[in-house]
Amino acid sequence: MHAITLAVADVERSAEFYRALLDVEGSGIIGTEYPRSADQAGGTTAMFTLDDGLIVSVYAREDMALDSGVDLPHGPTSTIGHFVDSRAEADAFLERARSAGATMLASPYTRPWGMYSGFFQDPDGHLWEIVANPGGGDPASVG
Repeated sequence: MHAITLAVADVERSAEFYRALLDVEGSGIIGTEYPRSADQAGGTTAMFTLDDGLIVSVYAREDMALDSGVDLPHGPTSTIGHFVDSRAEADAFLERARSAGATMLASPYTRPWGMYSGFFQDPDGHLWEIVANPGGGDPASVG
Protein backbone atom coordinates (compact mmCIF):
# COMPACT_ATOMS: atom_id res chain seq x y z
CA MET A 1 0.00 0.00 0.00
CA HIS A 2 1.33 3.43 -0.91
CA ALA A 3 -1.35 5.86 0.26
CA ILE A 4 -4.52 6.17 2.27
CA THR A 5 -6.87 9.05 1.47
CA LEU A 6 -9.49 10.08 3.99
CA ALA A 7 -12.69 11.94 3.03
CA VAL A 8 -12.99 15.06 5.20
CA ALA A 9 -15.32 18.02 5.64
CA ASP A 10 -12.56 20.64 5.75
CA VAL A 11 -9.15 19.98 4.16
CA GLU A 12 -7.41 22.82 6.00
CA ARG A 13 -8.72 21.74 9.42
CA SER A 14 -7.79 18.13 8.76
CA ALA A 15 -4.35 19.11 7.43
CA GLU A 16 -3.71 20.99 10.68
CA PHE A 17 -4.85 17.97 12.73
CA TYR A 18 -2.72 15.46 10.80
CA ARG A 19 0.31 17.74 10.74
CA ALA A 20 0.18 17.81 14.57
CA LEU A 21 -0.71 14.12 14.94
CA LEU A 22 1.96 12.84 12.56
CA ASP A 23 4.53 15.43 13.67
CA VAL A 24 5.34 16.57 10.12
CA GLU A 25 6.39 19.96 8.76
CA GLY A 26 4.67 22.11 6.12
CA SER A 27 1.05 22.57 5.17
CA GLY A 28 0.84 19.48 3.01
CA ILE A 29 -1.87 21.24 0.97
CA ILE A 30 -1.59 21.03 -2.81
CA GLY A 31 -3.92 21.44 -5.78
CA THR A 32 -5.64 24.66 -4.71
CA GLU A 33 -5.42 25.88 -8.30
CA TYR A 34 -8.02 23.24 -9.30
CA PRO A 35 -11.35 24.38 -7.80
CA ARG A 36 -14.45 22.18 -7.81
CA SER A 37 -17.07 22.86 -10.48
CA ALA A 38 -20.59 21.49 -10.92
CA ASP A 39 -19.33 18.40 -12.75
CA GLN A 40 -15.63 18.23 -11.86
CA ALA A 41 -14.02 17.39 -8.53
CA GLY A 42 -11.59 19.90 -7.09
CA GLY A 43 -7.93 19.07 -6.67
CA THR A 44 -7.22 20.49 -3.24
CA THR A 45 -5.78 17.84 -0.96
CA ALA A 46 -3.24 17.56 1.82
CA MET A 47 -0.61 14.84 1.66
CA PHE A 48 1.90 13.77 4.30
CA THR A 49 4.62 11.21 3.63
CA LEU A 50 5.55 9.15 6.68
CA ASP A 51 9.00 7.74 7.45
CA ASP A 52 8.10 4.35 5.97
CA GLY A 53 6.93 5.99 2.71
CA LEU A 54 3.19 5.64 3.32
CA ILE A 55 1.28 8.76 2.27
CA VAL A 56 -1.63 9.90 4.44
CA SER A 57 -3.88 12.21 2.44
CA VAL A 58 -7.06 14.14 3.19
CA TYR A 59 -9.47 15.11 0.42
CA ALA A 60 -12.77 16.97 0.62
CA ARG A 61 -15.70 14.55 1.00
CA GLU A 62 -17.66 16.31 -1.78
CA ASP A 63 -14.68 16.08 -4.14
CA MET A 64 -14.07 12.41 -3.36
CA ALA A 65 -17.75 11.61 -3.97
CA LEU A 66 -17.78 13.55 -7.25
CA ASP A 67 -14.44 12.08 -8.34
CA SER A 68 -15.39 8.47 -7.56
CA GLY A 69 -19.11 8.60 -8.35
CA VAL A 70 -19.88 7.02 -4.98
CA ASP A 71 -22.12 8.33 -2.20
CA LEU A 72 -19.76 8.18 0.75
CA PRO A 73 -21.03 7.00 4.14
CA HIS A 74 -20.66 9.21 7.19
CA GLY A 75 -19.10 7.83 10.32
CA PRO A 76 -16.46 5.15 10.69
CA THR A 77 -16.64 2.11 8.44
CA SER A 78 -13.14 0.84 9.20
CA THR A 79 -10.24 1.29 11.59
CA ILE A 80 -6.85 2.76 10.76
CA GLY A 81 -4.26 0.80 12.72
CA HIS A 82 -0.90 2.25 13.72
CA PHE A 83 1.58 -0.14 15.33
CA VAL A 84 4.39 1.04 17.59
CA ASP A 85 7.08 -0.84 19.51
CA SER A 86 6.12 -0.08 23.09
CA ARG A 87 3.35 0.90 25.46
CA ALA A 88 5.17 4.21 26.09
CA GLU A 89 5.14 4.97 22.34
CA ALA A 90 1.44 4.10 22.15
CA ASP A 91 0.66 6.39 25.08
CA ALA A 92 2.74 9.20 23.53
CA PHE A 93 0.93 8.86 20.18
CA LEU A 94 -2.45 8.86 21.91
CA GLU A 95 -1.46 11.98 23.85
CA ARG A 96 -0.39 13.67 20.61
CA ALA A 97 -3.80 12.76 19.15
CA ARG A 98 -5.56 14.28 22.15
CA SER A 99 -3.46 17.44 21.91
CA ALA A 100 -4.20 17.71 18.17
CA GLY A 101 -7.96 17.66 18.88
CA ALA A 102 -8.92 13.99 18.52
CA THR A 103 -11.93 12.56 20.30
CA MET A 104 -10.45 10.09 22.74
CA LEU A 105 -12.43 6.88 23.19
CA ALA A 106 -12.07 4.15 25.82
CA SER A 107 -8.80 4.23 27.75
CA PRO A 108 -6.07 2.01 26.31
CA TYR A 109 -5.53 -1.38 27.91
CA THR A 110 -3.75 -4.69 27.35
CA ARG A 111 -5.85 -7.10 25.29
CA PRO A 112 -6.08 -10.77 26.38
CA TRP A 113 -3.71 -11.70 23.51
CA GLY A 114 -1.02 -9.31 24.79
CA MET A 115 -1.38 -6.23 22.59
CA TYR A 116 -1.87 -2.88 24.32
CA SER A 117 -4.07 -0.51 22.34
CA GLY A 118 -6.33 2.51 22.47
CA PHE A 119 -8.73 4.26 20.11
CA PHE A 120 -9.51 7.80 19.00
CA GLN A 121 -11.45 9.53 16.25
CA ASP A 122 -10.12 12.35 14.08
CA PRO A 123 -12.26 15.51 13.56
CA ASP A 124 -14.21 13.73 10.79
CA GLY A 125 -14.89 10.59 12.81
CA HIS A 126 -12.24 8.33 11.23
CA LEU A 127 -11.46 5.65 13.80
CA TRP A 128 -7.81 5.03 14.71
CA GLU A 129 -6.37 2.23 16.85
CA ILE A 130 -2.86 2.66 18.23
CA VAL A 131 -1.29 -0.69 19.09
CA ALA A 132 1.87 -1.57 21.00
CA ASN A 133 3.08 -4.79 19.43
CA PRO A 134 4.80 -6.59 22.33
CA GLY A 135 6.72 -9.13 20.27
CA GLY A 136 7.74 -6.90 17.37
CA GLY A 137 7.81 -8.50 13.96
CA ASP A 138 4.64 -9.33 12.06
CA PRO A 139 1.63 -8.24 14.15
CA ALA A 140 -0.57 -10.77 12.34
CA SER A 141 1.44 -13.56 13.99
CA VAL A 142 0.95 -12.34 17.57
CA GLY A 143 -1.27 -14.53 19.68
